[in-house]
Amino acid sequence: MKPKDFDFNHKFETRFTQYFPKIKEIFTSLYKDHKNFSEDYFLKFENIMREAHSKRPTLFKKKDNQKMGQLPNWICAHDIVGYCLYVDRFNKDINGVYDNLDYFEELGVNLLHLMPIMKSPKDENDGGYAVSNFEKVDSKFGTDKDLKKLISGINSKNMYLMLDIVLNHTSNEHEWAQKAIHGEQKYQDYYYFFDDYAEVEAYNNYMPEIFPSKAPGSFTYIKELNKHVMTVFHNYQWDLNYANPEVFLEMLQIILNYSNLGVDVLRIDAPAFIWKEQGTSCQNLPKAHLILQLIKLSVVIATPGMALLAEAIVAPHLILPYFGHGTMECDLAYNATQMALQWDALATGNTRIMEFSQPQLQLKPLGTSWINYVRCHDDIGLGFSDSSIEKAGFNPMLHRNFLKDYYSGKLDFSWAAGALFSFNPKTNDARISGSLASLCGLEKSLEKNDRLQIQLSLSKMELMLAQCLFLGGIPMLYYGDELGLMNDYSYLNNPAKSYDNRWMHRPFINLEELKEPLQKNMHLFDYQKNIKYLIKLRKSLPCIADTNNIHWLSFENSSLIGFRRFDTNGDIIFVCNYSNQTISGIRLNTFFEKQISILNLITTEFISTNEPINFLGYQYLICKVH
Repeated sequence: MKPKDFDFNHKFETRFTQYFPKIKEIFTSLYKDHKNFSEDYFLKFENIMREAHSKRPTLFKKKDNQKMGQLPNWICAHDIVGYCLYVDRFNKDINGVYDNLDYFEELGVNLLHLMPIMKSPKDENDGGYAVSNFEKVDSKFGTDKDLKKLISGINSKNMYLMLDIVLNHTSNEHEWAQKAIHGEQKYQDYYYFFDDYAEVEAYNNYMPEIFPSKAPGSFTYIKELNKHVMTVFHNYQWDLNYANPEVFLEMLQIILNYSNLGVDVLRIDAPAFIWKEQGTSCQNLPKAHLILQLIKLSVVIATPGMALLAEAIVAPHLILPYFGHGTMECDLAYNATQMALQWDALATGNTRIMEFSQPQLQLKPLGTSWINYVRCHDDIGLGFSDSSIEKAGFNPMLHRNFLKDYYSGKLDFSWAAGALFSFNPKTNDARISGSLASLCGLEKSLEKNDRLQIQLSLSKMELMLAQCLFLGGIPMLYYGDELGLMNDYSYLNNPAKSYDNRWMHRPFINLEELKEPLQKNMHLFDYQKNIKYLIKLRKSLPCIADTNNIHWLSFENSSLIGFRRFDTNGDIIFVCNYSNQTISGIRLNTFFEKQISILNLITTEFISTNEPINFLGYQYLICKVH
């Protein structure tokens, strides 16, 4: 055995000794009452981890050691910037992504999130989140060999990879589902099947509908079996039954295989739904957190360099538990509340709700971090708390109605070109679809050739991304936003997609074809140059590392908001104006004990904290404190 291998194995055994007792404790609490529970499960559990460690490539074991040496956690570093894309809509396929690794490097991106690429049905696939084979690349994206080549390229450029794991459900075309349909009891037990409709109703009475307009209810009747199966999202997505330990161990094996493939961040889709209990909403249940803790402990033992991201788009008080209550759970979570708060401030010109929401968001444990983003493949929910809205002086229902009307273009003075998604007539709830550029008004202002509004739209877009980049955590750019791409309405011509307006912000991109038209548009050229500069600037500032080192700044003018990020290497101040009005005479001296000079990192000029500053509409200021 080589000395390096001995070192790797010794560290594995140390981690195993330290954490496996906790695994046994949690696993027992979850499954001790299961009809097949026995000590054999612990041996199977151990073998899965030992096999994963033994098969782990040396390159990834070395990366594990490097990551483990970064405190408080490698994902908290200041120099990580993410980029999320659909592989088949960005330069066609996996090889198209590989061919553009230089583009990402030049942009400053070093974490690529490839949206679901594993095999799924051609039509009913929910954008790839209805998986029919968790470990085979779908042919429309390329081959398993293509993916390995891309991962090799990513590692050669010292970049990171994020992939999705859909824990909650499979496609009805998955092998397990097909075996269940053909009568195999073992695989029917992998899902929630019921003969008696009364049991279905007992669940339905408490489970809210996720997509009430296009996928009402939470169960689907399977005529071949004369049974109902739980389908919380769509009728072709069958919910896995994690009350069955066999399901957990099957999925754990897949998770560790992803890590050994070369995944640095595993995005766990819809973790809030993975545990179901009759008489509850079947969301955010305590045992869902135990499942996640088991996964995290297993990863720490076998493949410790892989971080876990919880895609839990829930209220702030519900998302914080996904970081763990004094125990390891997920390293990362989406800062969906902050994202929605930025859109709230942009529509209203008022930052008070954002300001009043921060104390809750800052309860995040040290060593965990946020994925901060402005847009993503999904809709924009308005999930910030009623109490923050009321504290800012607004009526929650009327305020949310205003936001929906503003971004769906129902208000004459709004330049936004969005659409309401998943409107529920029973509750009047809805979310918002649309690209960054179109929601910020660029689409409408270009149509009307309004030069003032074009410039204001670009300023809005830049402001939104600037705050996201300097907030800390991992900023995640959504593909096309750095280019200023607008809504793509071609989805309306596809019957498999036309019912889902989220496809309007999932454009097709060919970078080579876009090069010439983008170069001719000087407005967008300047915007793109500025975004690239902001990324470079962020990565040069150690104080952006997430060590819970943020202090929010409150201004008398409600259109202004800011924060200070502090570090032994120097602090930064970020302040921005969310209105289209010029705000004059702002002094920063109230945030300092004495008058000092600070460096404007955009203009590279020194300014005094006692010097009055004028903020133009949608302008931001980034200063370094010496």
